[in-house]
Amino acid sequence: MAGSGSSMLYSFLLFIATLSLQEVYRGKLASSELYTILGGFTSSLIFILLLTFIGNYQETSGVRTGWGAVILAEVVALIAASTVHRVSITTCFLFSAALLYEVNKLSGVMVSRSESRGKRH
Repeated sequence: MAGSGSSMLYSFLLFIATLSLQEVYRGKLASSELYTILGGFTSSLIFILLLTFIGNYQETSGVRTGWGAVILAEVVALIAASTVHRVSITTCFLFSAALLYEVNKLSGVMVSRSESRGKRH
């Protein structure tokens, strides 16, 4: 499993690459309805990558902000989506909410799995 430092670096690099590609192809992403939805999805990937970066940074520095990290990542993703199209803002928010739900569910599974391992030993 990747450590916090390497995961933080990889998520930051993917964040920069995704944001750059979205800005380069924003004209194409705004050209049709399907591409506009795709623009919202890529912005939600920006949300997940930035949330991963912030979470790993907080873990290495020992600081916790709770929902502050989620709100900051969502605001950045919505601003990125607004450069593509107005509809991309809405689809970004919906995709981000679904991805956040899945990440939270996955986190709960991993915590319960690690607690059950701790009880066995």
